[in-house]
Amino acid sequence: METLYIFYFFVLSLVLHKLTKRILRKLQNLPPSPFPAPPFLGHLYLLKKPFHKSLAKLSSKYGPVLSLRLGCVPVILVASPLAAEECLAKNDIIFANRPNFLNGKYFGYNYTSLPWSSYGEHWRNLRRISSLEVLSSHKLHMLLDIRADEVRLMIRRLFRADDQMADMRSACFELTFNIMTRMITGKRYYGENVENSEEARFFHEITSETSKLNPKANVLDFLPFMRWFGLRDVEEKMRDLQERRDKFMQNVIDEHRSTNVVAPSNEKKKTMIGVLLALHEKEPEYYTEELIKNLMLVLLQAGSDTTASTMEWALAYLLDNPDILKKAQAEIDQQVGQDRFISESDLPQLPYLRCIINETTRMQPATPLLMPHKSSEDCIVGGYQIPRGTVLFVNVWGIQHNPRYWHNPEKFMPERFESFLGGKEDFNFKFLPFGSGRRGCPGNNLAIHVLGLALGSLIQCFNWGTKDGKKMDMSEALGVPVHKFQPLVAKCCPRPNMLQLLSQI
Repeated sequence: METLYIFYFFVLSLVLHKLTKRILRKLQNLPPSPFPAPPFLGHLYLLKKPFHKSLAKLSSKYGPVLSLRLGCVPVILVASPLAAEECLAKNDIIFANRPNFLNGKYFGYNYTSLPWSSYGEHWRNLRRISSLEVLSSHKLHMLLDIRADEVRLMIRRLFRADDQMADMRSACFELTFNIMTRMITGKRYYGENVENSEEARFFHEITSETSKLNPKANVLDFLPFMRWFGLRDVEEKMRDLQERRDKFMQNVIDEHRSTNVVAPSNEKKKTMIGVLLALHEKEPEYYTEELIKNLMLVLLQAGSDTTASTMEWALAYLLDNPDILKKAQAEIDQQVGQDRFISESDLPQLPYLRCIINETTRMQPATPLLMPHKSSEDCIVGGYQIPRGTVLFVNVWGIQHNPRYWHNPEKFMPERFESFLGGKEDFNFKFLPFGSGRRGCPGNNLAIHVLGLALGSLIQCFNWGTKDGKKMDMSEALGVPVHKFQPLVAKCCPRPNMLQLLSQI
C-alpha cells in the first residue's frame, strides 16, 4: 500500500511540476511548446527523420514560432517569413552567434572558422577576407576561365563516353571539386591525365566520414551524457578527422610554395590560396597558416558538395518534367545559338534557366535548417520573449514548402520565379536557400555562377531521359547537404543540332 501511495505522489508531483512550468511559461510570454518534455530527453522524442520535415509538422501544429528543448539545449524554431525576418534582419546582431556544437570545436578550429565563429572582430575580419579577397565579383571574374574549362571537360567526357547512361552524381561532384581546387590551389584532382587522384580519394573519404559522424556529434550536442553510453569514441574520431583535414590542406600550402604554382607578378592568374599567402607575407601575425587552411577547407567542402547536390537535384527535376527541359533548351538556342557553347556572360539573358535554379533551391535547399544561430541577449520574436542563450533554427525547407506562402508548393514550377526576376514580387524571406543577414552564405554568387554555367551547358548539349522512362525516385538521403537517396543515373544523348560543335572538343 505504501508503494502505491509513493507512486501516486510521484505522478502528482510530476503533473504539478509540468503545470507550474506551463503557467510560468505563459507568465514569461515564452513561445508555445509541445507537452510533455521529459527530463534529459526534452522534445527529441518528437523528431523523426528527415528532421526538417518532422519539424515542419510541429510548426504547422503549434505555430510558426515554437519553443523546444532538445535534450539540454533550449531551441526556438522559426517557420514563417515574418518570424525569419525578425530573426535575420531586425534581430540580426542578436542572433549572429553560433552555439558551441562539436562540429565547430573540431572541424571549425575551435570555433574560429568562418561558419562557426561567433559574432565579433575575428568573424568580421574573416567575412571581410572572404568577401573582398576571395569571393568578390572581381576575384570570381578573374577565375572564370577555370570554371569554363572544367565545364567543357565534363561535357567532353559525357560526349565521348561509350555508355549513354551517365552517373551524374559522380560527374557533378568531380566538376565542382575540380573547379574549387583549381580556383583555390591551381590543381585539378579528377579527370584525364590527373596525377592527384589519390589525394582526391583521400579528401573524398574524409568528407564521407565527416557526414557519417555528424549525426552522432549532434546527439552529443543535445545529450552529452550519451558519450558514456555507446558514443565514447565520437570525439576521438572527430579529432582524428580534423587532423587529416588539416594535413591535407597543409600539404597543399607546402606544395604551392615549393612549386611556385602562382606567379606573384601575374595578378590575373593568382589562385585563392596564392592571394592569401601573399597577404600572409605582409601580415603573418594575422593571416596565419591556420586561418588560411581554415578558410580554404570551408570553401572546398561547402563549395563543392552543396553545389554538386543542387545540380543533381536540378537534373532530376528536369528528367521528371521534360516540357520544362525543352523550354530551357529553346531559350538557350534562341539566346546563345548552336555555333558556340554557353558562357557565364550569357547567364543574365537566360532568365528561365535562373528560374530553374531558384525552383530547385526552393524545393531542395542544401541546408534545410540553415546553420544554427544563438541569441546573445533577450529579444522579442513573433511577440514572444526569447531568452538569451537560445539556439535558433530557421526551417527554410518548411517555409519554402508551406502552401500559405507558395501555390502548389510540392510541384516543380520554375515559372513561379518569373515575377521575382522581373522585379514584380519580393520573395525575400519566403525564399532563403542561402540564408540572410550577416550569417548569410558568402559563396552564393559563386554557386549561382557554377550552377548556371554547368546546368546550362548540360541542357544545351544533351537530351536527357531515364533508363526505363519512369518517374525519378526523389526521396532524400540523410545528412547535410541533402542528397538524393538514389544517385542520379541518366540517359545522356547529344542533341543533333550540337553534334558538329561537340565533335570539336
